[in-house]
Amino acid sequence: MSLSETDAAGTAAAAHAKPRPQATPGPLDGDPALIGVPTFIVGSIALGLTLVGYVPAGTAGAPLAIILAATALGQLIAAVWAAALGRSAVAAIFGVFTGFWLSYAVLVLGLTHGWFAVSVAAANRTQALFLISWLVTIVLLTVGTLRLPAAFTVLFTLIDLALALVLFATLNGSSTLQMAGGYTVFAFVAVGFYLFLHVTSLATGGRGLPLGRPAVG
Repeated sequence: MSLSETDAAGTAAAAHAKPRPQATPGPLDGDPALIGVPTFIVGSIALGLTLVGYVPAGTAGAPLAIILAATALGQLIAAVWAAALGRSAVAAIFGVFTGFWLSYAVLVLGLTHGWFAVSVAAANRTQALFLISWLVTIVLLTVGTLRLPAAFTVLFTLIDLALALVLFATLNGSSTLQMAGGYTVFAFVAVGFYLFLHVTSLATGGRGLPLGRPAVG
């Protein structure tokens, strides 16, 4: 064996003798929907019960404990988690709903405590302004879901319908339309239940549930 061959063999042996470096830990793992979906559901149930008159009239702040401490916080955690995974679309959806629930809570607290110098006469239009702004935004998100499985588009369409019904109820002072909006909230809650069963099935080693074909291929 030549000197060069000896050196090569020694180098190879030394390489094998050295402990291999540990693999660098990868990015976070998991599904942010496991937090985002159930916290969205619980706030929606509380809001729906308020709209259908489960609590007395004039108690719009009744669902705020759940909406602030569970729903808005859960949406924020899910958005940050999704962003850390590099899942931009999921992060955007949960981030937008973080804004929706937080702004809803601030609106109710602001109007009931006089934070924004909104007169009683202007309170109705202020609520309509809130609903119009968010209806337009959620409709935009709905269009963005057309390339996702149909269950997501159905969910967002029902949210759009609920916002529209509550908007017309606010502008017309209609308790009937408000109740219709509340029942529509329960309809998208049912879709949320289905989506949560889907993500929990996947997270526990199952195959998930059928979600339907996208409207746009």
